[in-house]
Amino acid sequence: MNSSVNMDKIDVQRIELAVLRQEHRDLDDAISALQDRRSADILSIKRLKKQKLALKDKIFALEDKVTPDIIA
Repeated sequence: MNSSVNMDKIDVQRIELAVLRQEHRDLDDAISALQDRRSADILSIKRLKKQKLALKDKIFALEDKVTPDIIA
């Protein structure tokens, strides 16, 4: 039973990882769209970039949990 619980937890983490990666791409698109506008709000762009960096940190942390350590 313990292995099935761990398997479910890993599956959930992989799905969460996919969602975070999609959010990261969406933020990238939003930043690009704002930068293309002539009247771009620099404060909004900075906030989105900060949010994108926070997502990137979450993605790296979750990747470490999902990817097993391989000792060669």
